[in-house]
Amino acid sequence: MSSQTGRQQINIVCVKCGIQLTLGKVTLSYLGSRFPVELYKCSQCGLVYIPEELANGKMKQVEAAMEDK
Repeated sequence: MSSQTGRQQINIVCVKCGIQLTLGKVTLSYLGSRFPVELYKCSQCGLVYIPEELANGKMKQVEAAMEDK
């Protein structure tokens, strides 16, 4: 592994296409709101990898905050 712009570069392979995921901009949506973020995705099929710490951390907090409104 090597460092890339302060982030740890990870090697993840798409289970569908068999190619390495690359960092790219994706748009997440929830309850009508859209959030542009940079995540690893497959350049062929568009599969997006969401790390467990992001899903159980920031995303869970945002989801709870939106549902409380």
